[in-house]
Amino acid sequence: MRSDIIEGAVFPDYELSDNTGKHRKLSELQEQDPMVVVLGRGGFCPKDRRQAEGLLQLHREMEVSYCRLVTITTDNITQTNEYRSGVGAHWPFLSDSRRIVQKDLDIVEYTDPVHNPMIPHVIVLEPGLVVHKIYNGYWFFGRATVEELRQDLRAVSRKCRPDWDITTPELRAAWQQGRKELFYPYGKTYAQTLGGQD
Repeated sequence: MRSDIIEGAVFPDYELSDNTGKHRKLSELQEQDPMVVVLGRGGFCPKDRRQAEGLLQLHREMEVSYCRLVTITTDNITQTNEYRSGVGAHWPFLSDSRRIVQKDLDIVEYTDPVHNPMIPHVIVLEPGLVVHKIYNGYWFFGRATVEELRQDLRAVSRKCRPDWDITTPELRAAWQQGRKELFYPYGKTYAQTLGGQD
C-alpha cells in the first residue's frame, strides 16, 4: 500500500465503472456516511467469494445503519456483474480492469502474473473518504472479520454522528429548541455539521 495511505489520510476519490457500466465516484457512493471499501482479486478467487458471502449479512445491517459498502476488483464489467450476482450482493461492485487503483495504490499482486490482481485490502472510511482503518488481506485471515467491521463502523458512527447519544441533556434540549439540524436525517445542515459540502 502506498506509504501516504494511512489512518487519518484522505483516500483517493476514484471514479470507476460499476457492474452496470455506469461511472461512479467513491465520494458520490459514500455521501456523508461511513463506508467500507473492499479491494479484491476478483470473482475467480475463492477467498474473495467467501469474503463477499460473509459480507452479505453485514450489508443488511449497514443499510439500516446508514453505512455504505463498495467492492472494487480488476475484473472487467461482465466479470464484475457475474461476481456480484453470483454471491447475491446488492452493494456496488466497481471494475478496475485498467488497474488504475491497483497501480496508484501500489498493490499489484506480483505473485499472480496470470490474473494480475490487486493485493486484497479492506479500507474503513469516515465521511470525506478519511481512512479509519486498513486491513491487508493477502492471507485470508488478514482480512477484516464481520465483527471487526462492526466495531470499526460503531467507532466511526460514534465519531461522525452528532446525535449518536440522544439521551444527553444537550441533545434533548436542542431537539426541544427545534435545532433539528443536529439530528439525522434533517437536511443538508446535518451533512454540513459533519464537514460536508452543499
